[in-house]
Amino acid sequence: MHVFLTGATGLIGRPAAAALLARGHAVSALTRSAARAALPPGVRVLEGDPASPGAWEEALAGCDACVHLAGEPVEGRWTAEKKRRIRDSRVLSTERIAAVIRAGGPRVLVSGSAVGFYGARGDEVLDEGAGPGEGFLAEVSQAWEAAARPAEARARVTWLRTGIVLAREGGALPRLVQPFRLLAGGPLGRGDFWQPWIHLDDEVGLVLLALEDARAAGPLNAAAPAPARNRDLARAVGRVLHRPALVRTPELAVRLAVGEMAEVVLASQRVVPRRALELGYRFRFPDLDAALADLLAR
Repeated sequence: MHVFLTGATGLIGRPAAAALLARGHAVSALTRSAARAALPPGVRVLEGDPASPGAWEEALAGCDACVHLAGEPVEGRWTAEKKRRIRDSRVLSTERIAAVIRAGGPRVLVSGSAVGFYGARGDEVLDEGAGPGEGFLAEVSQAWEAAARPAEARARVTWLRTGIVLAREGGALPRLVQPFRLLAGGPLGRGDFWQPWIHLDDEVGLVLLALEDARAAGPLNAAAPAPARNRDLARAVGRVLHRPALVRTPELAVRLAVGEMAEVVLASQRVVPRRALELGYRFRFPDLDAALADLLAR
């Protein structure tokens, strides 16, 4: 297939581009700065903003499939402007891509989403049949998914509801590990909230599953089969690094440090990948200790 890829320079997009090439797909990648993209050889690099009209729309129309991963990073203080960028970068770009597809573009759309769709749900087990939750990211995720629905008139659409992606460089793991290296690691608050995590290799694997398996349509939880409570995640990091996990950070300190983004940091989301398992996907890293050992090995 000829795959149109957005978010190609991001945490997921860059290895996804390499994986697509390795499987024999042609890749056209849309980036805001072609000069700084540094994508794998063989990727056709296009410059543009998926939230704005441009020559990229004609390129998209000529492709077989689209993997849409672009979006403003959620990390950072949620000022009014930051929240606008988080929402608009996802919703407006998806609306434009869906319009191109509906008018005669690709037959497959793999669109980003997030486990934020479910909001904070305590101990409730959340598979793809669970309804939406409340909060800013839940509202954004619902609007993000709704923006892709017009493409269903022509294409098979899959929404990847992604959890915390664990990677060697970038994402949440380096920030999580730093206190442990300083002998100050431990749980956040009581540490009893659930965190849906996924190894970067499996995140890319699920992108490929959603793209290539004709049975994959609708929401697909991109999270490992064994979500972990925050305290168990902290203990696992400590085990792998041979560091204690005894320094508890008060919940109030978290809220003061990150502001409204604490909605994400402290949310309890017991997300399970029911659909991926039904489709036969075999996780390379279903176990947290093995995932962390792979990522933190030196």
